[in-house]
Amino acid sequence: MSGKVSTPATKPTDIHVEEVRLDYEDHLYRAPYKFGGRTVDRVTILNVNCVVSTARGRTAKGFGSMTMGNVWSFPSRVMTYDATLGAMKALAEKIVRITSPYKQLGHPVDINWALEPAYLKAAEEVSRELRLAEPIPKLCTLVTASAFDAAIHDAFGKVHGVSCYHTYGRDFMSHDLSRYLGADFKGHYLDRYVLKEPKPRTWLYHSVGGGDPITEADVVARIGDGLPETLGEWIAHNGITHLKLKLNGGDLRWDVERVVRIDRTAADTMRRRGVKSWHYCLDFNENCPNVNYLMDFLRQIKAKVPDGFERIQYIEQPTARDLKKNRDNVMHEAARQRPIVADESLTDLESLLLAREMGYTGVALKACKGQSQALLMAAAAQRYGMFL
Repeated sequence: MSGKVSTPATKPTDIHVEEVRLDYEDHLYRAPYKFGGRTVDRVTILNVNCVVSTARGRTAKGFGSMTMGNVWSFPSRVMTYDATLGAMKALAEKIVRITSPYKQLGHPVDINWALEPAYLKAAEEVSRELRLAEPIPKLCTLVTASAFDAAIHDAFGKVHGVSCYHTYGRDFMSHDLSRYLGADFKGHYLDRYVLKEPKPRTWLYHSVGGGDPITEADVVARIGDGLPETLGEWIAHNGITHLKLKLNGGDLRWDVERVVRIDRTAADTMRRRGVKSWHYCLDFNENCPNVNYLMDFLRQIKAKVPDGFERIQYIEQPTARDLKKNRDNVMHEAARQRPIVADESLTDLESLLLAREMGYTGVALKACKGQSQALLMAAAAQRYGMFL
């Protein structure tokens, strides 16, 4: 998203922000989690509470919460965990000071659209003020701002006594999607692309971190808290049928053997449970050096565990997130094997269109990039025939 000059409200349902407050929670993980070549053992959660009001004086409170995924959104080889987390906290404080005094009436999508440029500018200011070795990336800014956006959407639904997912049509939105996504969306509103009601069931993916024990032989020391400790135990305990496999991207032999071991362990456990169908998604967290690495990986998986290859539903962000700097990493050939999904690369419409041009067939929609952005990117991806 990229905000423009805000326009006067045209809906009596529009709101403005009265108050914004934040606080943090710190948690240690039960066990370290490895992804993208990094291991994390803790997380800080940003909680945002807000108050909004309509032009007629009706008020409501909203709440948003998001993990401050600094290792994922602000990866750095030269800055410490505490340094990148501290930068995000400093940015969050600035976002409070930007959002609280914003009194323009609007729909939550319009409020976020108007404020995002100020959030990005604030990230630049924090980078200078803290003399960061590397500037705060746009993705990190989106993650930091996401809890604020979620709180405002939550409050908007509450002030009108409905789910916020019932507020994405022309009855509540002053502008159609062409304002945010261009002329291809003239006359379209978000409710054309977003469900009003949740599906009764959805698949939960169990993430298998790069250091998680697959079998008993991988367990160095049992945690001993009564919960499962190996992949086979987790599958049996939770009835898992969908697995997200975190891979290395820098060690082809390790990546191939990891998938082979997981597939064989899953097959053995599923057979004992009487389950005949299960699925994987693979996530390299942009660590493959190039698309040739990915193609070699896929060829070996198909040769070693052909049934396991067929269980791969899609592959997330195999190569570097900066698509403009890595135009050679086109995914057309790989995408003919399995859908390739942009994740870290996806920060706005421009990046979605570039990913599509480079052969990515889908996008990863995440609340941590903001409710407003997730909704708009969902519309754009569907309009342009991309996998969600």
